[in-house]
Amino acid sequence: MRAFIFPGQGSQKVGMGAELAETSAAAREVFEEVNEALLQNLLRIMTEGPEEDLTLTQNAQPAIMAHSIAVQRVLEREFGVTLTDHGACVAGHSLGEYTALCAIGALDLSTTARLLKLRGRSMQAAVPVGEGAMAALLGADLDQAKALADAAAEGQVCEVANDNDPTQVVISGHREAIERAVALVKEHGIKRGVLLPVSAPFHCSLMAPAAERMADALGETRLGALGLPVYANVTAAPVTDPEEERHLLVEQVTGRVRWRESVLAMRAAGVESFVELGGKVLGPMVGRIDREAQVTSLVTMADLEAFAKEIA
Repeated sequence: MRAFIFPGQGSQKVGMGAELAETSAAAREVFEEVNEALLQNLLRIMTEGPEEDLTLTQNAQPAIMAHSIAVQRVLEREFGVTLTDHGACVAGHSLGEYTALCAIGALDLSTTARLLKLRGRSMQAAVPVGEGAMAALLGADLDQAKALADAAAEGQVCEVANDNDPTQVVISGHREAIERAVALVKEHGIKRGVLLPVSAPFHCSLMAPAAERMADALGETRLGALGLPVYANVTAAPVTDPEEERHLLVEQVTGRVRWRESVLAMRAAGVESFVELGGKVLGPMVGRIDREAQVTSLVTMADLEAFAKEIA
């Protein structure tokens, strides 16, 4: 069994999508549709930068999605490989869950781009710049991270945001609390704490205003049938009902990304192979979660050609 997985924020880099746009009409169609939906030349920011513009949450989120969908469309149209024929399920890391829904036909591309633009803006606006922060805890498991977050909170928000793999957990909340947590890592048996270069404290209760905006937007959005089960971030369990998924996307804004548990759940369901579309971030995480899992990352035309030959 095979799972197709989609990366989240942090996987963007200047130059992304350039090769696909130059060599594939299918990819160009994706980028053009996203440009039209957002009324901006997002592809130019993706391929030329500047990096500070691409890193802006409102640009990074639709850009990462557009890149992954371009990879998927090229795989489908030029190599004849469809997700529904060759996959058992899909999953995405944070915004990647929206990409997964687009890839299996539950959301159309333009709608997905607009939702992610709104999601990025809403998450940025939820907390004044400088008041929130996130930190990666290296060499920490979930229990250690929870204990550290509780100790550092001191009446402020300090919560586990991402349970990525057995060696990396991310915390999020008020900047003072996150800085206290980083200073306390050694006392909790954690190797290292690193403040992340993010513009807002994602996936914690401070994002409640953004969750409300997304609830309104998703309430007005048609979510079609799910072509494959989606492993939701906040439950680490498969979802097949569009209405359930709609509610889980709202919960996701403030909820923990349970990536490690999602991979383990997919493995327990029989998934042996994980194929990351549009990035090389989730693959290494999967490898650290389960060394027996097979991992493939598809970014370039050469990657796609090799993968299509492999499964032919």
